[in-house]
Amino acid sequence: MPADQGVKAERFRELHRRAGAFVIANPWDAGSARILAGLGFEALATSSGACAGTLGKRDGGVTRDEALAHARAIVEATELPVSADLERCFADAPAAVAETIHLAAGVGLVGASVEDATGRAEQPLYGFDEAVARVKVAAEAARSLGFPFVLTARAENFLRGNPSLDDTIARLRAYEAAGADVLFAPGLPDLDAVRSVCAALTRPFNFMAGIKGRSFSVPELAAVGVKRISLATSLYRAAMTGLVEAAREVKEAGSLGYVDRVLPTPELNRFMQG
Repeated sequence: MPADQGVKAERFRELHRRAGAFVIANPWDAGSARILAGLGFEALATSSGACAGTLGKRDGGVTRDEALAHARAIVEATELPVSADLERCFADAPAAVAETIHLAAGVGLVGASVEDATGRAEQPLYGFDEAVARVKVAAEAARSLGFPFVLTARAENFLRGNPSLDDTIARLRAYEAAGADVLFAPGLPDLDAVRSVCAALTRPFNFMAGIKGRSFSVPELAAVGVKRISLATSLYRAAMTGLVEAAREVKEAGSLGYVDRVLPTPELNRFMQG
């Protein structure tokens, strides 16, 4: 383990201990990671959707090797602690889930997530007991690393056709008991649901922003008990929206008005230099 990995891990864990909420920003490559670091964010996380986009793939279509290579590039781009969206850890079998956590630590990550979505349309979610067993094995792998690797466990109900708040809370509480350091339930419908989830847990809760109609301000989320706020693919989608709009302007109107709206290269370079 590199000496600075343990330092980064301690810094990352401390962000979850201090008062209030913090935003963990999601870059999609090394350049965007450096810009986000230059803007003052204190931690970064990969996004499976953004990673897939950079490879010209759909979310869920990235291999473990591709995801880890993507994470390594982001880790090496800055001095910030980085956590990774590892989906279902690219495996059904608990032993393979544990292997993915060890490999994640090997590329310099100080945190990662494991989720209860299967990636299969016919059975979108792992059964309760199987999901808990997978989190338990991931947590045991994280504890064996020799530094405070932060494991996040995700309950995917609201994104996978089972919008049950009761089942989501039951799963998150079981994942907490199984050893997860941070809990996560993307797609919660409103602040009341977020408040209920946070109140049911004793460990930090991560809220995923970026869904229209289901994204709330940092102060609102902090007030209901959220500790960590991730931006998922929203920054990547914002950047790609700018690309599409600029390209359409050239293609359809023949004008280049967007040139007057973009940040000048020296300013972008300044952000990337930190």
